[in-house]
Amino acid sequence: MVNKFYSSRVIIIQNIYSKSTNPEAKLDYKKSQFKKFIKDVSEGTLEREELINQIIFEHLGSDIDFKKTDKILKIIVQAAVFELLYKHNNSIKVIIVEYLKAAEFFLEKSKVKYLNAILDKISRILRKSL
Repeated sequence: MVNKFYSSRVIIIQNIYSKSTNPEAKLDYKKSQFKKFIKDVSEGTLEREELINQIIFEHLGSDIDFKKTDKILKIIVQAAVFELLYKHNNSIKVIIVEYLKAAEFFLEKSKVKYLNAILDKISRILRKSL
């Protein structure tokens, strides 16, 4: 059985990627029980991209170089950071696990392990500051 939250995060990644490659694209949110969640995270990540990137650079500047980082990896980190900052009803562990599962669709295994380390580090930092 496919976890709906997990597949929601795949859709979130696709939405953000679509908007980043074509800023004029209109995002279409299909009817589902997670429509609001998908829309909130997709649009929230895009709207707060500058702030999210600043937080990532501030706390992970020595671990990740966004200028050289794969676009999909960057989008996954941004969406996860958005959730860590603004979706307090979702546990940190669930956020990380779900993005790692979703990342398996887009990234090779070594990058998923790297993503795990990045998300683990930023989640510990953000948890202390919240």
